[in-house]
Amino acid sequence: MRTKTKSKIQTASIAAGNFVPEKFARGRRHDINLDIGLNSYGVSVPLILMRGAEDGKTLVVMAGVHGDEYEGVRAILELCDELDPQTMRGDVLAVTAANPPALWAGTRTSPLDGCNMARLFPGNEKGSPSEVIAFHLSQSIIARGNFFLDLHSAGVKLLMPSMVGYDAQDENSRAAAIAFAAPVIWGHPTVSAGRSISFAHSRGIPWLYTEARGAGRIAPDDLQMFKRGARNLLAHLGILNEEKEDSPIQHRLYGDGDTDASLIAGESGFFVPSVELLDQVSKGDELGRTLSLHGDTLEMFSAPQSGVVGLIRAFPIVSCGDATFLITETEPINIRNSYLHTVDSRHIMRRTL
Repeated sequence: MRTKTKSKIQTASIAAGNFVPEKFARGRRHDINLDIGLNSYGVSVPLILMRGAEDGKTLVVMAGVHGDEYEGVRAILELCDELDPQTMRGDVLAVTAANPPALWAGTRTSPLDGCNMARLFPGNEKGSPSEVIAFHLSQSIIARGNFFLDLHSAGVKLLMPSMVGYDAQDENSRAAAIAFAAPVIWGHPTVSAGRSISFAHSRGIPWLYTEARGAGRIAPDDLQMFKRGARNLLAHLGILNEEKEDSPIQHRLYGDGDTDASLIAGESGFFVPSVELLDQVSKGDELGRTLSLHGDTLEMFSAPQSGVVGLIRAFPIVSCGDATFLITETEPINIRNSYLHTVDSRHIMRRTL
């Protein structure tokens, strides 16, 4: 037996150009559909604005840039249900699904224009639907934050570690990554253009992003990591007055992490990896093969450098042009020691003041 229930959440529709979070009452949750001018496509962007009882910092958190990544969507929905604005100092501005057309289609790219929105920031107000969405997310949402968190996972066809990525050039970003307490942290010395985080960086807004196993499912421990990490970040920013929940960091990775720079398949066939995620490999080691349906090797993949396996294709059918593997570095000891020295020095200064 199925029972249909009516929603108890009242939503307001607001044009993107008229959205001013400061106009909303403090100490309350506000549910908003952001009108971005794509009415002919039936597209608006769902927002949840949690306004704390007192002034403070604003965390912008976003999920669903890729439509086949679901962990972040659920994490935001559950986190906002659990937060009490009356106990908060500052705001949480949450985008539950940044790319609704792709989300409802269950695809990485948008069915409206075939675009990968994660490569289009800061967008174009007069461009394709994905460019328009990226434009309004950039100008009306991300630009309003003191900190930005973008929740991604590996989607349906890839496999990535359960991790948080940070700006290796920004001490604030790295400190937040450690507070997030993911099992893997990945520092990026550079970030390619077109990303949501590269837009945040252009505005001087510290950022983090996540990845997880994906596969079109929500693993319970990944959901827990996302929620725990978000609460830890809120405590780190002073928005929540609670102790952070620690969890050991098992791997510290370093490198650009650009999935567009992965090893690319040159042949279509049946894909069989020879390594596992986070394995250490040496330059020239075999990573996997593409086979014909008679078992012939059509293509073999070898490690282009020594390092750690940071991405593997999980979907067994591979087509020419698909990403297969990404090898990255571990965090150099001198960088880690430099950061720890800075933290220790600041701790000593605080104790002596």
